[in-house]
Amino acid sequence: MDIWEKLYLKVKELYAPTEVSPFVYAHRVVCALESESGEIFTGFCIESCSGVMNLCAERVAALRMYADSGQTVVKRMIAFRDAPPSGGGSGMPCGACREFFMQLSLKNKDMEIIEHFIACRRS
Repeated sequence: MDIWEKLYLKVKELYAPTEVSPFVYAHRVVCALESESGEIFTGFCIESCSGVMNLCAERVAALRMYADSGQTVVKRMIAFRDAPPSGGGSGMPCGACREFFMQLSLKNKDMEIIEHFIACRRS
């Protein structure tokens, strides 16, 4: 199994859109990233009716990576809403997340972000 499939399988477990309260939603966008050391960290979005309090799945995964390991460099990342990336361009990560990754480490300019994923079919 290649690293992209590992990232996908890990993160698809998190996809479970949930209404936390009448004002907060979670798990509509999910993310898995591979750190410089090869560890996988995941995150999911927290969205509220007040957009300034939203936390993107990508930043949550990056914060987990830093909090749990002290690492700041991401090798690879996958993020999606309701379907795996299909090459059409999802707009993820958003500009704020891209800026956050660059501020976390300039090495993140070399991060691979999946654009196309074909799930392996097993019989």
